[in-house]
Amino acid sequence: MLKHMRILSIETSCDETAIAVVEAKLGRFEVLAHVVASQVKLHAKYGGVYPTLAKRTHQKNLPIVLAKTLKEAGSTKAAWKPLDAIALTVGPGLDPCLWAGIEFAKTLAQEWDVPIIPVNHIEGHLIISLLASNLARPSLLKLGRAKFPAVALIVSGGHTQLILVKGIGKYKILGETRDDAAGECFDKTARILGLPYPGGPAIAKLAALPKLRLGRGPKRSLGISLPRPMLHSKDYDFSFSGLKTAVLYDYQSRSPKIRKSKEYIQAMAREIQQAIIDVLVEKTMRAAEEFEVKSIVLGGGVAANKELRKRFKGALMAPSELCTDNGLMIALAGYFNRAKKTKRYGRIVSQPNLTI
Repeated sequence: MLKHMRILSIETSCDETAIAVVEAKLGRFEVLAHVVASQVKLHAKYGGVYPTLAKRTHQKNLPIVLAKTLKEAGSTKAAWKPLDAIALTVGPGLDPCLWAGIEFAKTLAQEWDVPIIPVNHIEGHLIISLLASNLARPSLLKLGRAKFPAVALIVSGGHTQLILVKGIGKYKILGETRDDAAGECFDKTARILGLPYPGGPAIAKLAALPKLRLGRGPKRSLGISLPRPMLHSKDYDFSFSGLKTAVLYDYQSRSPKIRKSKEYIQAMAREIQQAIIDVLVEKTMRAAEEFEVKSIVLGGGVAANKELRKRFKGALMAPSELCTDNGLMIALAGYFNRAKKTKRYGRIVSQPNLTI
């Protein structure tokens, strides 16, 4: 049954501190506030997220982001309009980061006397892709074109999962990565090439540039050809660690002059992106055909990649800026998980996996 609710959400699973306020009414969701504080620049010098530093930064940012969110929603912490629940990311994610959000949410829930709705981070990415695709108004969301069954590819820095969606809350995992996630592969291969963190956008930027060739003849080629791991396996699992190793071996086999050249780095970036996308698309389309789905859903941070979005033309996906972690996706997932409300503030635990 549809229910009128006002939900505040908190997301701290990795390196974004995000809070949003959403009002649900008659199957539509009005975005009252949506604030994200990113830590990307802070962690860039480490080449990835440093969990302890991320936790401390979340603890510092949460009160600031909350104040901005309430102001954007037209209220203050002292004079808050009626709130029905706090939606909270409880997993998967980095434990130190998750617990920063959990402890902050517990304090607010006790102060405001409202229940907490535990939310799975992966489901948040899935649901915002269902609701935010083909937006007519950025502040108003609804299910729109979503038809079930659907197959969802959720792909990010920490996760790569292929999920059969029979309806919201009715999921079956068809396959997932056995080692590195696709986004993690982007980051690690970018580091090999000396590119900045995060690796996905850096590689995508180079891959989009006009193709360069080495000198001494216009047809001279570097001959880069990377494997497409598990492309033809009979299951729907993924594996990207071998691709990372192949990039490393190719890089080490080149002379210092070649591997530091713009031509080589650009060509390798293009091949890395193409290899990852080829596998993601092939597995997803095969699953869509086997399970005779009515919709294909693309979500997660890597879903912001322009080439991947182009290959999934017609799929349900959120705007690029809502593919990365945000509080809005947690608020929406919280609404659909409203039956899981709990006032046992001291007993909230991290739920690391999407168990269906």
